[in-house]
Amino acid sequence: MQDLSSWLLYVAVLALILGIYLRRRRKSQDDHAQVLEEAVAAGLTEPASLHPVIDPVRCIGSAGCVTACPEDAIGIIDGKAQLVNPSVCIGHGACLTACPVEAIRLVFGTAKRGIDIPQIKPNFETNVSGIFIAGELGGMGLIRKAAEQGRQAIGEIKPTRAGGDDLDVLIVGAGPAGIAAGLGAVQHKLKYRLIEQEDSLGGTVYHYPRNKIAMTAPVQLPLLGKVKMGEISKEALLAFWQDAVGKTGLKISLGERMEAIERSAQGFVVKTSRGTYRTAKVLLAIGRRGTPRKLGVPGEEQPKVVYRLIDAEQYRGQNVLVVGGGDSALEAAIALSEQPGTRATLSYRGDAFGRVKPKNRERLEEATGAGRLELMLKSNITAIEARTVTLDREGAAVQIPNDIVIVSAGGVLPTELLKKNGILFETKHGTE
Repeated sequence: MQDLSSWLLYVAVLALILGIYLRRRRKSQDDHAQVLEEAVAAGLTEPASLHPVIDPVRCIGSAGCVTACPEDAIGIIDGKAQLVNPSVCIGHGACLTACPVEAIRLVFGTAKRGIDIPQIKPNFETNVSGIFIAGELGGMGLIRKAAEQGRQAIGEIKPTRAGGDDLDVLIVGAGPAGIAAGLGAVQHKLKYRLIEQEDSLGGTVYHYPRNKIAMTAPVQLPLLGKVKMGEISKEALLAFWQDAVGKTGLKISLGERMEAIERSAQGFVVKTSRGTYRTAKVLLAIGRRGTPRKLGVPGEEQPKVVYRLIDAEQYRGQNVLVVGGGDSALEAAIALSEQPGTRATLSYRGDAFGRVKPKNRERLEEATGAGRLELMLKSNITAIEARTVTLDREGAAVQIPNDIVIVSAGGVLPTELLKKNGILFETKHGTE
């Protein structure tokens, strides 16, 4: 009788544990379904870059990919994994290795939204002899893989022993691929120049939100060997890159933008915002953010006009105008509105915000309702003066006090420049 009672007790405990597990699983799936519903309602269903595609036939619903994803982009619905929040996926690739049944592929583009990827040979050279591509532009969004591509690509470039100021290689971009390539150039004793259009190294990583998990695996780097990393934040990774540059003596020319590439008898002539260089080879290690899109209005050349928000606190107590209608613009305006004494204004040419995250929309409504943020829809900047900005708002000229203008209008990829030089592209629609 006692044995029966013990057995019933064990069964009851197991049933309780199973019930708690099933209840939590059901709630988790309901939460994931809600996230997906909000993404669809906001029109945020197209991933920006590299992203997972999950085979529902192979997927067993283990949730390993859900746990591995640092961005909470994947969820379980009806027992199968799905990309429930596509707009936050930045292509870590942690989900791929976490899947126990190989049900995940990492791809670029979707059936609705194709992405142009340049054609690249196994040695990272394009169809144009002497021009190489590594990293995100070439279709590799994973940081560790981009760095590996930069290391391998520079290994394909041999010293030319050219005379004068001619270079063996000009490296464009100081993100993971560019830094790895630069370290390789130092290691192989190449005559090189590494340029970066931004005022800081890191490439796309630099633009990640604060404390975002940027990398989740070790990376092999020239001069430094295998660098063991677990989950590492954006700030820690940038600090690591900066330390690596200091230790190795790698020279990076920040704030220098590539403007043109022309063929020459010895290789290429590359024109930048700072000068002209003759080089045997060119390695493009640029991301897919492109060059910041400009407004093209009088006064835009002033130092008070910037194209990203780094730290909202630095504009405390100032009159700041943010221009744009995407999530980055909303997030910048909201962050500024929370600073004491800052008068923040958000200008957008449309009459409503379409493809933005629901949370950003809610925070925007809260900030405007509390009077911390002024919203100017159906407005366009017409002129930027030293202490003011003039906007056209539904046909009427409006002038507001201004100390800083932050333009969050996206970027322009150098696709046309590359095509002009004969580089071939193919459009990816959800393919590897």
